[in-house]
Amino acid sequence: MILKKISSNEAGQRFDKYLKKLLREAPDSFLYKMLRKKNIVLNGKKADGKEKLSVNDEIKFFLADETFETFCGKTQDCSVNIALFQQAYYKLRDLEIVYEDKHILVVNKPSGILTQKSKPEDISVNEWLIGYLLTQKSVSKESLATFRPSVCNRLDRNTSGMVVCGKTLIGSQYLSHIIQEKSLEKYYYCLVSGEFVVTERVTGYLYKDSMQNKVIIYPNKNDIPEAFQQKAAFIDTAYHTVRIANNITLLEVQLFTGKSHQIRAQLATLGYPIIGDLKYGNAKTNQFYAQKGVKSQLLHAHKLIFPVSTQKDFEQVSGSVLECPAPMIFCKLLQEE
Repeated sequence: MILKKISSNEAGQRFDKYLKKLLREAPDSFLYKMLRKKNIVLNGKKADGKEKLSVNDEIKFFLADETFETFCGKTQDCSVNIALFQQAYYKLRDLEIVYEDKHILVVNKPSGILTQKSKPEDISVNEWLIGYLLTQKSVSKESLATFRPSVCNRLDRNTSGMVVCGKTLIGSQYLSHIIQEKSLEKYYYCLVSGEFVVTERVTGYLYKDSMQNKVIIYPNKNDIPEAFQQKAAFIDTAYHTVRIANNITLLEVQLFTGKSHQIRAQLATLGYPIIGDLKYGNAKTNQFYAQKGVKSQLLHAHKLIFPVSTQKDFEQVSGSVLECPAPMIFCKLLQEE
């Protein structure tokens, strides 16, 4: 008999989904047959797989060790390799944690670091997160087989600022929900060349050319070419001028929709591309500011406002305002004489 106990990281998911992750090599028909025959039981009772798992629930597997290991994938070397996560934590060990509780972690991502890896050999905030939680003993190698903590929002590699992460399944579900329903308020700072006086909410439509990884902004729906209309997405952004100095404008931007390259491309369309933006910016302007120490686009996710929650698990973060100052290069450019 093999016994598994549900941790806080794994709680909140359906029993059958947990089993499919744990026994990933087993056919669904086998799992449901084992449930019917009571060869897999939940808290000592027969289960059908639709139950929602809670912390400290006990699952007993009346299976031979060889059968269990085969269906776990261990004989095919499919077990979790934690070396990658440990390496990521060591390489990115200077990442600043802005906020952390039992279910949620918010980290300040510097420019130049990926939120999630795009190639197998990449190291990103996602791998750092698991490496960090392993060192804190918040997760184990075994628990990673059924749930992996992950980042819940993405920033471009060269955009800095706050990334929200789910430490537990409940935390990930909560973050995904408030992001999807747009109740998590997201604010950015950016620097643009020129004097741009604005306090305005700007809408439009965004079409992404996946081949070039570049987007096109259309102010109105009837501006969109017929071939792009089905794939063009509505975008909604608010811009507010915070400060103007040295022919530079510091803008605070609130995202109401979070589409790829939304802020960068929309500002370029408005005639004020972000300083340091190699994809949508002005080459001559970027070259000028590169001599002043600008190494990437000056866009920074600086503030998050969490919605008020009545859920006990999220009392601590309920209504919180989290802020993360912009990198020093922002202040340097604004204060230069």
